[in-house]
Amino acid sequence: MKITELKYPHDFNKENFPPSVLALGFFDGVHKGHQELISTSVEKARETGLNSAVMTFYPHPSVVLKKQEQHVAYITPMREKQQVLEELGVEQLFIVKFDEQLADLLPQEFVDQFLIQLNVRHVVAGFDYSYGRMGRGNMETLPFHSRGMFDQTVIDKVEDHGEKISSTRIRRELKQGNMSEVARLLARPFSTYGKVVQGDQRGRTIGFPTANIALNEDYLLPKVGVYAVRVKYKGKLYPGMANLGFKPTFNEEKEKPNLEVYIFDFSGNIYNEGLDVYWHAFIRDEKKFNGVEALVEQLKQDERHIRQFFIENMN
Repeated sequence: MKITELKYPHDFNKENFPPSVLALGFFDGVHKGHQELISTSVEKARETGLNSAVMTFYPHPSVVLKKQEQHVAYITPMREKQQVLEELGVEQLFIVKFDEQLADLLPQEFVDQFLIQLNVRHVVAGFDYSYGRMGRGNMETLPFHSRGMFDQTVIDKVEDHGEKISSTRIRRELKQGNMSEVARLLARPFSTYGKVVQGDQRGRTIGFPTANIALNEDYLLPKVGVYAVRVKYKGKLYPGMANLGFKPTFNEEKEKPNLEVYIFDFSGNIYNEGLDVYWHAFIRDEKKFNGVEALVEQLKQDERHIRQFFIENMN
C-alpha cells in the first residue's frame, strides 16, 4: 500500500496518481461499518479497473475545531489503521493533515484540491459524511461540487442490535472494559503496540516476571484492571495476563496507567522489542492488597482464571 501525506495547500495534480475509487472518512477503529464502506470501494475499484484508495485525516477534526469532546486518543492510531486498511486490499492511503487552514476551505475548494486534483473518479462515503467549512458540504451537495469529474456511492447506516456501529459506541464499550463487545464491533480483538522497557523488576521477585510496555500516547485504553490477553512476539502468539493500572499495593503515584504483561510459558530477554497485545477479556478491577502475599495469591487465581478462559474460548 502506497502512503501519501498531504496538507493544504499541496502541489500534487492528476498526473501524480492513477485514477481511483476513494473511500472518505476518519475511520477511527476501522470497525464493521467502516469495513463495509471500504470493502465497497475496493470492490468498485476492481470492477472498474481503477486504483483503490482511502483518505483519512490527522489529528481528529474535533481537536482542531475545539469541540466540547475532543478525541486526542484513538481506537486505532495510524500504525494500526494502516495495517487494517492494507489487509482490506487498499492500494493507496492519503493521510491529510487536519488544521485550521483545511477546516476553513469552502466545500468546492476541498473537492477541487483533495478529490479532483488527486484524480479521483468515484467517491464512497457514509450517508452522514460532511466536508468544507462548518461541514456545509455533504453527500447531497457532492454531485454538484464534483464538476462532473467523478461519481459517488453513499453507504447507509450500518447497525448492530438496532444501534449504529460507530467509533463513539466502541469508545463507550472500551471505557467499560467490554472487550468481547469491542471485538465483535471491530471484527477483531482490540490491540495495542509498544516496546518493552525497563521496569522496577518487582514482578520477578514474586514469581510473575512482567514485560513493561511503553505505549504510543495516541491509544485510547480500556478501563483500568486485569485482562486476559494474547501477545504477539516474532509472529507467535502467547497467552498472558495484563495489568493496566497504577500499582496501588506499592503506593506508586502516576498520572497515566502503566501496562505490564505476564506472558505465560515464555522466557527470554525482550527488552526494546516491539509487542502487539490483543485484549480479550476484562478479569477484575485493580485493587490495593494488604501486603505482597495477598497480591501473589490473587495473581495465581488470575492466572488460573485466564488459562481456563483461553482453553474455553480459543479452541
